Amino acid sequence: MVLAELPDCRSILDLFSGTSRVGKALKATGWQVILNDWNHYARTLAIAHVVFDRDRIGDAVEVLDHLRSSAPIDGWFTETYCRQSRYFTPENGVLIEGIREEIEKLDLDDELKCVALTSLMEAADRVDSTVGVQMAYLKKWAARALQPLKLRDPEPLPRSRHGKAEAHRLEAREAASCLKADVAYLDPPYNQHKYLGNYHVWETLVRWDQPEVYGVACKRIECRERRSDFNSKRGIQQAMRELVDTLDCRYLLVSFNNEGYLDRNEMEQLLSKRGRVTVLSKIHPRYVGAKIGIHNPQGRKVGQVSHLKNTEYLFLVGDIEIEDAVIESAQLTREMPVL
Repeated sequence: MVLAELPDCRSILDLFSGTSRVGKALKATGWQVILNDWNHYARTLAIAHVVFDRDRIGDAVEVLDHLRSSAPIDGWFTETYCRQSRYFTPENGVLIEGIREEIEKLDLDDELKCVALTSLMEAADRVDSTVGVQMAYLKKWAARALQPLKLRDPEPLPRSRHGKAEAHRLEAREAASCLKADVAYLDPPYNQHKYLGNYHVWETLVRWDQPEVYGVACKRIECRERRSDFNSKRGIQQAMRELVDTLDCRYLLVSFNNEGYLDRNEMEQLLSKRGRVTVLSKIHPRYVGAKIGIHNPQGRKVGQVSHLKNTEYLFLVGDIEIEDAVIESAQLTREMPVL
């Protein structure tokens, strides 16, 4: 849709890649994708879903076949995330821990290790007892948590004709200073909620470092200690300005919504210093927690959120005029906002 209107563009930088859904969709349409995220789990997902190419599928299947026979282990992970907290049943916890220890023992190259870790993360995600994020777990076991853990083989895409994908783990402004592409896509945090806190169990599963944890949710201590200007109402405007000024790209796409620390006018003004700004918008359901409502520490529902929908914006910055018909037909979703 929108990207198809940009002339002579082959590479795109996804600076806050997260789960890599956008990056994978872009690779599927032929783009050379360069991904970046500050979190270890996000880089792992980026390599498994975007960097890893289809011609190595046989190697991945062989590794996963071996891991399916891993012996269960009842250790730190099971104690922390199945007994001290209740993200997984102990029966699945010992399987997760056994497979993870076996991955650590194998002499795998970076791509294959990331594929194995991603298969394990996604298998664990299918049997967890949360509402989709790891800020908390359910008081009673979710039905899916009682199912047995099962690894699935990956479904990698063929390499893009424009070049192999890349994945980096850098703070966004550092990445902007050293990574170059025809197009840069930014989907920064909108508010104080950190992705590390939302997916801290995956961060620990990838790093396998037995971190100090705190609270009922057993979060990594750095969830409390690590600070980012992009999660700060006071710091985000300057951080975004530095990012936009530094990026080496011809076109810039920014995804944001009306609940962010910057409103639409502030974002347009900030971006306009770089060139013409075109804005696409779409009404979209809010995050999953909005549907669940407000609960007290004992897990009882005590209230509703004020609204269940928000407005998603896509800002296109560059010396190009997009036809109205293209804007009207562009399909804006959180998963694939630019296709």
